[in-house]
Amino acid sequence: MSDHVKDIAMPPTQNARLMRSATYAAVGVAFVLIAVKFFAWQLTGSLSLFATLIDSLLDAAASLINLLAVRHALSPADREHRFGHGKAEPLAALGQSAFIAGSAAFLVIEAIPRFITPQAVTHSGVGIGVMVFAIAATLGLAAFQTYVIKRTSSVAITADALHYKGDILVNAAVIVSLLLSAQLGWHWADPLFGVGIAAYIVYNAWLIAKSALNMLMDRELPDELREQIQEMVLNHDQVLGIHDLRTRASGPQKFIQCHIEMDGSISLHDAHEVADQVERQLGDAFPGAEVIIHQDPYLGDASGSPDKSAT
Repeated sequence: MSDHVKDIAMPPTQNARLMRSATYAAVGVAFVLIAVKFFAWQLTGSLSLFATLIDSLLDAAASLINLLAVRHALSPADREHRFGHGKAEPLAALGQSAFIAGSAAFLVIEAIPRFITPQAVTHSGVGIGVMVFAIAATLGLAAFQTYVIKRTSSVAITADALHYKGDILVNAAVIVSLLLSAQLGWHWADPLFGVGIAAYIVYNAWLIAKSALNMLMDRELPDELREQIQEMVLNHDQVLGIHDLRTRASGPQKFIQCHIEMDGSISLHDAHEVADQVERQLGDAFPGAEVIIHQDPYLGDASGSPDKSAT
């Protein structure tokens, strides 16, 4: 019996627009923060503030890579890339993790002399004001990115959002560092917070790399999504069983394959109609997914009675 295929090469147009808008917003915010943090660092000489400046420079580089990767991932499938270009996203995310890890090593190197010869921080009020502005701008960007991720499940934007959300905590830590150095004279707090920020950056780099590698290695979708797929398939009155469920993601697009089991006495036309209906349900639940369903006759369990169990 032949396979029945539902091929949706692209996510909905609205989702594509959202993904592009998120990449433009991230690049814009990153460049604004670079400008204001550079000004504040020149005035204060704070290492922890310099750490956030380096982080913003890498944010801008990563966001530019994301912008290009998302544009490429949203390109329609062609003769050479029948499954689309979705893996441009995890490749970009893997590149981001390397950028971010490198910045952490640079910050640790910069912090070592500050531990040996602590330096006073000047114009702390300006630095604190810039950090408050950075937190407000990053909160707005993170909120928009979270909305886009819920709509599109984009791994590249998820990676981008992960370190921008981390930046909120980092910027708050810089405020504490500036206050301790300026108000209490704890000059060692500045390099200490710089090293702490570096450790947090490494942790974010690992999370991004792990997510990207899972997608590049065609890891199955999360268990809760697989269970949702099984339940949706088995909810159809004429589907008696499901087996060989295979899933993966490539950028914003999901791929779902399974065998559904039906009464062997129904006609090929009726089996085709059932497959159509199941595919429409899965397509509604996972917009932009490519669904491949194979129909098999149901032979029953060991006792010979249908139990609608997924195997």
